[in-house]
Amino acid sequence: MTVFKSGFVTIIGRPNVGKSTLLNAVLGQKIAIMSDKPQTTRNKIQGFYTTEEAQIVFIDTPGIHKPQHKLGEYMVTVAERTLNEVDVILYLVDATSKFGAGEEFIIKQLGKVETPVFLVINKIDLISRDQLLALIAEYSNKFPFAEIMPLSALKEDGVDHMLEILVQYLSEGPQFYPEDMVTDQPEKAIVAELIREKVLFLTREEIPHSVAVEVTDFKEREGNTIYIGAVIYVERDSQKGIIIGKKGSMLKEIGKLARVDIENLLDSKVYLELWVKVKKDWRNQDVALRNFGFDKKNI
Repeated sequence: MTVFKSGFVTIIGRPNVGKSTLLNAVLGQKIAIMSDKPQTTRNKIQGFYTTEEAQIVFIDTPGIHKPQHKLGEYMVTVAERTLNEVDVILYLVDATSKFGAGEEFIIKQLGKVETPVFLVINKIDLISRDQLLALIAEYSNKFPFAEIMPLSALKEDGVDHMLEILVQYLSEGPQFYPEDMVTDQPEKAIVAELIREKVLFLTREEIPHSVAVEVTDFKEREGNTIYIGAVIYVERDSQKGIIIGKKGSMLKEIGKLARVDIENLLDSKVYLELWVKVKKDWRNQDVALRNFGFDKKNI
């Protein structure tokens, strides 16, 4: 009989290096939102990759960064705590970025654990072979990586090879989740994130990091239609005005784009209704953070 392997793999790295893009590429569908804004992922997201031979539970974490508020502190705690809870660590770096203080800090954290670490160099389609070789040499001098995996998550180039190598590092174990299950995230949580993704995409400057989304209604209606009501929270009245836009134009566009992704997720027609409310300085309020699901006690 073939030995079935299973295990846990965390994806860590600085903000905006492509962690969520890689997770979505592995799973073949979108469960983690993507944006060119740093600190897009705020919580720990689990995705399940299952074959006849193995099951890998991937954990996508917030980018490790210097926190500026209580939400930031929560995000960094989530990322760092996973290092001791997994079988393999994927340390994702951006091939187009220079090695700096952020990388130095992460490698220092990696030095505290005994878990095998893969260096995953993402976005290799944007650099030359000589640049890649120089990058591999630079990182190899910084840390004894178990494997070095160059790939392009966006183009899904090198992802299958990474998965093959990962399975080799796993031990014999059970299948933790059904083969047709790709995430443990509730549908309402993914819907809220898809709405937030469109806010990140359509707005600039101070808006993105000040936004939280709460799904308040999720009901099936006649004709295979799902009614979803959601509130977009911001920290200031001026931000509320920007998100609503002139005669509601921005809010309408956010809803239009989000509805397409939500209908793909749920495989159903969706009626989406959005509101915008102000919750001043919510990123520094313990009660607000807990209400939005950012509670250190649950990490």
